[in-house]
Amino acid sequence: MIKFESSKNTLLLSSDKSLLNIDFVHKNLTKSYWSTGIPRETVEKAIENSMALGLYLNKVQIGFCRIITDLSTFAYLADVFISDKYQGNGYAVWMTEEIQKIPELQGLRRWVLATRDAHSLYEKSGWKPMENPQFFMEIVNRDIYLKNQEC
Repeated sequence: MIKFESSKNTLLLSSDKSLLNIDFVHKNLTKSYWSTGIPRETVEKAIENSMALGLYLNKVQIGFCRIITDLSTFAYLADVFISDKYQGNGYAVWMTEEIQKIPELQGLRRWVLATRDAHSLYEKSGWKPMENPQFFMEIVNRDIYLKNQEC
């Protein structure tokens, strides 16, 4: 289990999945631009199969992120959010700085993430635009969660 604490209002970042409030995570992910309509079962499966971390302020979950990784060479940071009520307090920057200190993730060759509108936030914790984005390719099913609900 990974655990980082800050004296600032008892802030805790933990990989203890038993602490996660799945309803809170699902609610926030389903209203995000990147996973609108995501089924709860998909959220649960994603958490089960990745390094999921909750961010807690005075023992109340206020944020979340997942890291998809092989623990050797690569990590993809996904599903990063701070609930609306707590945004603007530096919690996301603190969380993205702390995940880079996780012992199991030291020595990775590459970390990546995708964001539509939070570039300046991630830059505060060392992230930069891809040096060679033309090297990367993707397959995207943008409305897969909404299409699956229609079935």
